[in-house]
Amino acid sequence: MNENKYYITTPIYYPSGKFHIGTAYTTVLAHTIKKYRQMKGFDAYMLTGLDEHGQKIQEVAEKEGKTPQQHVDDMANMAKELWAKMKIEYDDFIRTTESRHTKVVQQIFQKFVDNGDIYKGEYEGWYCTPCETYFTPTQLVDGKCPDCGREVKKMKEEAYFFNMKKYQDRLIKFYEENPDFIDPVYRKNEIFNSFIKPGVEDLCVTRTSFDWGIKILNDDKHVIYVWLDALTNYITALGYMSEDETKFNKYWPADVQIVGKDIIRFHAIYWPIFLMALDLPLPKKLLVHGWVLMKDGKMSKSKGNVIYPETLINKYGLDATKYFLLKILNDGRDGVFTPEDFVELYNSDLCNDLGNLLNRTIGMINKYFGGTIPNKPEKLTDIDKEFENTINNSISNYEKEMDESHVCNALSEIWNIISKSNKYIDATMPWALFKEEKTQELEDVMYHLVEALRKVAILLKPIMEETSNKIFEQLSINNNDYNNWENINNYPQYNGIKVTEKGEPLFIRLDVEQEVEYLKEIIKGK
Repeated sequence: MNENKYYITTPIYYPSGKFHIGTAYTTVLAHTIKKYRQMKGFDAYMLTGLDEHGQKIQEVAEKEGKTPQQHVDDMANMAKELWAKMKIEYDDFIRTTESRHTKVVQQIFQKFVDNGDIYKGEYEGWYCTPCETYFTPTQLVDGKCPDCGREVKKMKEEAYFFNMKKYQDRLIKFYEENPDFIDPVYRKNEIFNSFIKPGVEDLCVTRTSFDWGIKILNDDKHVIYVWLDALTNYITALGYMSEDETKFNKYWPADVQIVGKDIIRFHAIYWPIFLMALDLPLPKKLLVHGWVLMKDGKMSKSKGNVIYPETLINKYGLDATKYFLLKILNDGRDGVFTPEDFVELYNSDLCNDLGNLLNRTIGMINKYFGGTIPNKPEKLTDIDKEFENTINNSISNYEKEMDESHVCNALSEIWNIISKSNKYIDATMPWALFKEEKTQELEDVMYHLVEALRKVAILLKPIMEETSNKIFEQLSINNNDYNNWENINNYPQYNGIKVTEKGEPLFIRLDVEQEVEYLKEIIKGK
């Protein structure tokens, strides 16, 4: 097994409409984790893509006057354009209409039939088209879909079923032996206690009432139902059951699979059972996140409360957009987007805390030392020692949080360094040291501030790469001797390096009233 590999996946997104900031969050999160692993020397591989089959896609395409294939082609182009705009460096983009996927899904289905895992029968139940899911009467909430709250239809059709009950005991044993499989753990407890322990139900895996899907080889009036089709993308994209399984053998099992809370049941029950039936190892972790909500609940075009990532990027920049998204969702819980919170975080965290720290440091080095970064001090004051310890502790905590894929917590550790650095300026009072001609003490303070910013820039690299690069550029230390993870805990000699003569603001302070009103109008669709 290649211990240096790291395989991370997003869900494959359902292309029924334009992607909002919730979809962007999931992809940014995956990309951030990938870039962190690369920074630490891992061979990191990221998969994303589209789930292009199903009744809903067929219906949406008909309304647009397109064929389903035309619709998903357009959506795939839109998705790739968005990820390019957001500088998402995925390694593969899987589409479930591609032959490399459809052929293998047919083989997997046939293997399940041959092994006695799939049998033919008749299904009758309440069906939610947007969720592509059947429900029993007891699972409905006020007669509606328990997942999305929409209307359901009574349907009856011939279908093939996967024998989930066959793997019930094995699934329970897996969860008992792998208590950290789902993160956060409370999500695992919800799934285990509500869906697994009471007994799993056999799963309908084909449909006959529509034909936009992968057809069964020996019974082509049936198309393979969305979850057996969609979930297997994580292995078909790597070449499983193909002529070349090199990538599959190298990267599987996945190290982290990121899913939203609305699809955890499928990834936490169906997916492990499918893998057990294929005699394949299970992913190491399912990382479950909440939704990005608006003040009045879930984003919806009909409500007029949707915000798209392009809007924020075009007006406020990519890094500010990524910072906000990664900051507001934590511990698998929902986050809320409000114009007020966005502008507040932009001004306080990005402009006041980080931006001012860089500007003050650049300005003082130019004023006091002609722009030359002082060399490493020979002795440390008590204030310096405390400052260094704080930074080192935050770096250690950052690493622990990022190793667990807890990016929001890692951001807090970066901002702890930034906050302590601003307080360090207030405590050491460089202006007073200059006035009192305490040159050595002043040099030591400037050195420590540059070091704090250098370390912050390294920690920001996987999260806000543009901002990280700007910090390195303004400090004139944008080379591999200073800006890599291996040297983060070192204290280099700068040997006459000069900072930029005039620092450019990382972020321009926003007019609160004006920008809040602008965002409110955008959300309303105006």
